[in-house]
Amino acid sequence: MSLPLAPKPAIRRFHQASWDEPVIFELSTPGERGVFVTPIEPGVRDAVGDVVAALPAGLRRATPPALPELGQMRVLKHYLRLSQENLGADLNVDIGQGTCTMKYSPKINDQLIGTPQLTAMHPLQDPADAQGVLEIVWSLERMLAEISGMDQVSLHTQGGSAAIWANIAMIRAYHEANGEGEQRREVITTIFSHPSNAAAAKAAGYEVITIFPDAEGYPDLAALKAALSPRTAAIMVTNPEDTGIYNPAIKQWVDAAHEVGALAAYDQANANGILGITRARDAGFDVCHFNLHKTFSTPHACGGPGAGANAVSAALAPFLPGPRVVREVAADGAVRFDLRDTDARSIGSVAPFHGVIPNIVRAYSWIMALGAEGLLAAAEIAVLNNNYLLAKVLEIPGASAPYAAGRRRIEQVRYSWQELFEDTGISSEEIGIRMTDFGMHYWTSHHPYVVPQPFTLEPTESYSKAEIDEYVAVLAEVAREARETPEVVRTAPHNQTVHHTHHDDLDDPERWAITWRAYQRKYFGAGTPASAAEPAETAA
Repeated sequence: MSLPLAPKPAIRRFHQASWDEPVIFELSTPGERGVFVTPIEPGVRDAVGDVVAALPAGLRRATPPALPELGQMRVLKHYLRLSQENLGADLNVDIGQGTCTMKYSPKINDQLIGTPQLTAMHPLQDPADAQGVLEIVWSLERMLAEISGMDQVSLHTQGGSAAIWANIAMIRAYHEANGEGEQRREVITTIFSHPSNAAAAKAAGYEVITIFPDAEGYPDLAALKAALSPRTAAIMVTNPEDTGIYNPAIKQWVDAAHEVGALAAYDQANANGILGITRARDAGFDVCHFNLHKTFSTPHACGGPGAGANAVSAALAPFLPGPRVVREVAADGAVRFDLRDTDARSIGSVAPFHGVIPNIVRAYSWIMALGAEGLLAAAEIAVLNNNYLLAKVLEIPGASAPYAAGRRRIEQVRYSWQELFEDTGISSEEIGIRMTDFGMHYWTSHHPYVVPQPFTLEPTESYSKAEIDEYVAVLAEVAREARETPEVVRTAPHNQTVHHTHHDDLDDPERWAITWRAYQRKYFGAGTPASAAEPAETAA
């Protein structure tokens, strides 16, 4: 007779692998090799000549680069050990990261972008030899036009903030073309819209006006109407905002902007919960953007690379960045894709080449696999997961969800530990560090810091109910520790690769060493190797 399985603990017994792994330069052994390069055949050498001598003197090294010297097995072990000392979406519950970087990307999409047909391509390749990629770009633009309701889309920008910059550049070009460039010098945004909107507008030379929530916790329509004037160039708003609150008066916001001749720009970086439910054009927006590395699961990949998509109405189409991918049909019916320069009204190139092709292919694959019904289902599950998480988190003593009290949210929530902090002195940052002892990631970016002791959670459609329950159980446990054994939280992490770090280290540039050479220079002196295995040239 088999024994019954022991019940799974609500909180797993986690301990991070810790290899005390040196940097790869310290593992170097002079003369050790991973690959021996085949010698050049005499006939080839004679035909080619001295390639190095043909280079300009300024491009030639005086000494060979001081690279680490290791065999293949040692390199493999080194990087596998480092990978075990990390938290990541493939290992841990990353609800605290949400779509920003950790939305699940099917592994088949990574296999697709790893095919030789794609990896061997070059941005300057003749379009005649890049028909497949250009067709994917063209097709994805059509899909995103339908998803947003807009007339045309450009995948030229290489990230979300770059796409926001393109939005304000197109808005500026539009007003200048209409002779109102000098008159319209103000841009209106909201405090919980992505800060990149205000930053891009400011960088473009505009005065930024920020609208705060009303008494109900929603973007204040009355304050918007009071701020609008013939000086307004645009409103630039995220919806739902970074609180997870969807602005129910968004159509009135857009109409009010149009009444004074301003344009309306929609930051759809938080579109994870509205796919197939509402569209930018349905609310009257003139321009919007998506972060493919959020909503369309590319993913962001620990801070980069991203991929942006700019969608516009017909009135703004001439100002889209370029070059643009075009589809041409010959007289015999043959279809060909090409890159075409934009006209004089375009804002021009905002990136060296056309988009981030691997992420464009990932997004294309994700949409093609899901289809229209699948996109809607993903949004609905994201909203369901988020509101289930909201209900469970609010059961934890000391946690709250400021603004729009008692209302549901879309795809994320900006919570607050302020009550717990007042009771215990334990901050949100300290709770986040302690969460890593349980193998959980906890999102630490809450700009702007308006919500006191903030923590922002976004489960997306990717996480199961069991994983959400596990994450909430850890949050509740750490909150209990904050009340009963606060020193355990204050001195965390305990089960991690690294120990507790002090802000004194992070705030003092004199204690930083962000490269191996800088480390050697700072702590061993110029020209002194950090170990006997490291050539002295490294410190030069």
